[in-house]
Amino acid sequence: MPDPREPDGPDGAIAPTGAGGAMDLAATEGSTLDKVPGGPEGTGPSTPARSLWSDAWRELRRNPIFIISGLIIAFLVVISIWPSLIASGNPLSCDLANAQKSSTAGHPFGFDGQGCDVYTRTVYGARASVTVGVCATLGVAILGSVLGGLAGFFGGFWDAILSRITDVFFAIPVVLGGLVLLSVVTSNTVWPVIGFMVLLGWPQLSRIARGSVITAKQNDYVQAARALGASNSRMLLRHIAPNAIAPVIVVATIALGTYIALEATLSYLGVGLKPPTVSWGIDISAASQYIRNAPHMLLWPAGALAITVLAFIMLGDAVRDALDPKLR
Repeated sequence: MPDPREPDGPDGAIAPTGAGGAMDLAATEGSTLDKVPGGPEGTGPSTPARSLWSDAWRELRRNPIFIISGLIIAFLVVISIWPSLIASGNPLSCDLANAQKSSTAGHPFGFDGQGCDVYTRTVYGARASVTVGVCATLGVAILGSVLGGLAGFFGGFWDAILSRITDVFFAIPVVLGGLVLLSVVTSNTVWPVIGFMVLLGWPQLSRIARGSVITAKQNDYVQAARALGASNSRMLLRHIAPNAIAPVIVVATIALGTYIALEATLSYLGVGLKPPTVSWGIDISAASQYIRNAPHMLLWPAGALAITVLAFIMLGDAVRDALDPKLR
């Protein structure tokens, strides 16, 4: 009589059970269990957990919108720092004999109303616009995140005060506020414009940071840290801030393009950057009166401004999709 513990065929396999008996397994199943990584006797795969940031970076690398916008922004940053790499002329060197002329050899974008090379001014204009956008975004993000985060964490009286202050700032029209506040400034630098944007831009980031902190501090890991005696600073820096900063990054990235457009708007109205500073808004304002006779004067700086703003908005959309699991 055959032993029931022996395999029935060449494909059979016997695995001992915890009770001392035997269990029939297919050979492929037995070998698969032996090869499963992680734990003794193939208890299961050992896959390292990915954080939100590593998972987001993995998604961003696969997003063509992020790649295209990132390349455009990288190019803009490079020419903002070293404009002489692609423009060898002087943006302030003008010749009235060439005023309003179209493209010629060595001057592919033509000349403006003062006889300045439009190509050179378009390249050098990226420096002021990118500087204003980046510095204003950093200032808004830092100030808004700190004030909103502290108000959301402590709540009570300080939260109520901050809410009323942000309501006051939200009631001020941005362009009208710029016309009033910047009209009395005589400085030719970018810092008054940056300060104005930070002054009127932080309430939006503050409310977003406040709501994100209120949501994060209700999680179990924060309550556990509080029960274990963690200080307020430790809970804020180690547990709440890393999990509440994602919405702030998304909004700040999108707002960067908005600030570049706002700088051009204020410069166009004559209260933003002022000559001899080279800016797309200044060139667009100067070219608006020649739009019929020399449309190339308006086309190139306006096109550069539109591409820059679009690149930052596309980057913000890609970052939002990567950091929000609900959109995947």
